[in-house]
Amino acid sequence: MSREQKNPADSAVEMRELVLPNDTNSHGNVLGGKVLHLMDLACAMVAMRHCRRPVVTAAMDNVEFLAPIPGGHFMILKAMVNHTGRSSMEVGVRVEGEDPRTGDITHTSSAYLTFVALDDLKNPVVVPELVPTSPEEERRFKEAVGRSDARRKHRQKGD
Repeated sequence: MSREQKNPADSAVEMRELVLPNDTNSHGNVLGGKVLHLMDLACAMVAMRHCRRPVVTAAMDNVEFLAPIPGGHFMILKAMVNHTGRSSMEVGVRVEGEDPRTGDITHTSSAYLTFVALDDLKNPVVVPELVPTSPEEERRFKEAVGRSDARRKHRQKGD
């Protein structure tokens, strides 16, 4: 029996949040922990939409904060499945800040999160195979294979 197939656009998510005073640090910019929380949330929604199952976060790759998002600005999160394994999915997320007065948008951070799909007994379950449909999706897929191999080697070393 062959696996169900889906393309990345089938489960992509774009969400926006207004950065409120409670979301900011002493410099008036969004807290890093708030950004990480929303990254995990956006990516989890993508993973659940892809497999239509509950998921757990297995890994979050290196995150760098490239630019701040001031209070009162919008935080935009764009997430999409890049690659699937047997029961895992790599989801990429890009975070941008938007100045609501000017519409100027700044790339502020990106990350790759890995999720595992679970059955009703909370055991890993097979996910639909990802089928890229554009050159950009194909590039993301190929790059994700390399990251997946690197994560696997890292786990095997026990680092």
